[in-house]
Amino acid sequence: MITEVKTSIEGLEIGMYVSRLDRPWLKTPFKLQGLHIKTTDDIEKLRKYCNYVYVDVEKGSAPDPRFWVLKQDPGNHHQPENIRRKTVSATTGHSRDDFSHLRKQHYPTSSKFTRELETAKDVYQEINTDLKQMLSELERGGELNIAAVRKGISDMTDSIIRNPSAMMWIISLRSLDDYSYSRALSTSVWCATFGRHLGLEKPSIETLAIGGLLLDIGKTGLPQDLLHKKGPLSTQEFSQIQTHVDLGVKILANNSKNNADGGIPMEVLQMVATHHERADGSGYPQHLSNTEIPLFGRIAGIVDSYDAMNSRRPHLDADAKPPHEAIAELYALRGGKFQAEMIEQFIQAVGLYPTGSLVELSTGEVGAVVAINGLRRLRPSVILLLDKDKEPLPQFVMLDLSRESEEITVSRGLPLGAYGIDMNELFL
Repeated sequence: MITEVKTSIEGLEIGMYVSRLDRPWLKTPFKLQGLHIKTTDDIEKLRKYCNYVYVDVEKGSAPDPRFWVLKQDPGNHHQPENIRRKTVSATTGHSRDDFSHLRKQHYPTSSKFTRELETAKDVYQEINTDLKQMLSELERGGELNIAAVRKGISDMTDSIIRNPSAMMWIISLRSLDDYSYSRALSTSVWCATFGRHLGLEKPSIETLAIGGLLLDIGKTGLPQDLLHKKGPLSTQEFSQIQTHVDLGVKILANNSKNNADGGIPMEVLQMVATHHERADGSGYPQHLSNTEIPLFGRIAGIVDSYDAMNSRRPHLDADAKPPHEAIAELYALRGGKFQAEMIEQFIQAVGLYPTGSLVELSTGEVGAVVAINGLRRLRPSVILLLDKDKEPLPQFVMLDLSRESEEITVSRGLPLGAYGIDMNELFL
């Protein structure tokens, strides 16, 4: 009887028995063909060398099903019947360890959330101010001054590398009044957070952050009444909105020609040009598919879609989705609109209940997720806001579920504003 479960490194916990790796044991520093995980150091060592492993569920505890890698290997290994699932996958030409060559760094959390939060607030405000000035100048017919935001982007990247939860918390509380600015900043943060998770080096993470900031730069060339129109767009209006991609590329290309500091990296141009392309070829403007879309463009497409789901867009008569529902929708689109492996990596990066999510615990208490625990993504850190009777607590309580009894779990995600909770009123 086969008792192995293929799982991502993110699903490993102390007490599990790793029976196989995604590469030969001899190419790793592990001495034996089989590893009983006894410490978090064991997990960190596995992370350095592997993207996924095989866990023997008879020799140790089983990984949570959310972290199982369901695509079968081309070799002789087969998953147990009870965990086989039918999946529809876009053809990518890439194996599950496609991201191993990208991983140049591993970034441990080096700053406590509460400490990093103060820095993140200042950095966010700095970029917000510089971004508004840069876009206002561009809208008045001036040139795009990327140099104005480069320092802020560098500082933001440093903060995300130290502890991504702080900046993720800040953007979860962003004002919905400044739609364009808040969307640009939040996509920048999500892109950088994704790059950190993939183990990219800092210059590449900064490139992703700049690209995220500029994804919709072409909209500065569109009529403001179109961008802020309430209600559904006509076919002609939607076609006009789509031109923001080409407009953005032209703005950035002209900036690269005229800018003395080297201009815009090619990867940023690619992000702007392809962030509306989709793996199944249904995107625009070029109808690219799968790996025709460059890596940074695939990252941008996922991030832009996720953040759009989390935002109330003027032309859609629908509320913003809570983060956990946006994650579920992205997961449903894997293997179709988006490369399945990329979606799985993104969910590992931001968690099933991303920072800023409202959640109800098994105790009946209600809180807001403030940090994702890297090794135990189903057990985040939360700030408790309501007691089990849904009454406001006299004082907020920080609770790290990874350190609490296994009986205390997240029972469900909650919609925005559940039980009358106004996050902006409480924390801004």
